[in-house]
Amino acid sequence: MGTRNSVIYDVSAELEREFGAKGTASRKEAENKAWEEYNAQILLDARKKAGLTQKELAERIGADKGYVSRLERGLIIPTVPTLYRIAAAMGLGVELRPI
Repeated sequence: MGTRNSVIYDVSAELEREFGAKGTASRKEAENKAWEEYNAQILLDARKKAGLTQKELAERIGADKGYVSRLERGLIIPTVPTLYRIAAAMGLGVELRPI
C-alpha cells in the first residue's frame, strides 16, 4: 500500500499572498471582482436554464445581445431595475431575505 501525502493548505495565507491582507484596497478590489464574476455566472446559468439565447434575452429586456454578453462575462453590472427585468424575462423573481 502506498503512503498518503497529506499537505495542509492554508487558503487564508494564499489569499493574503495573492491579493493582500484583509481590509486592504487590493483585497477589497479582488473580492469585488470575485462577486462580479460569481453573479455573472449566475445570470449565464439562469439564462441557459430558461432556454434563452443572449439575443432572445436582450430582446425581452430591451437591450442588445452585446449588453447581455458583457453582463455574463462580468464586464458590467446591471442596475437594480435592469436586474429585475432580466429576472422577469427569464421567468424568475428576485427575493431579498435575511441570511
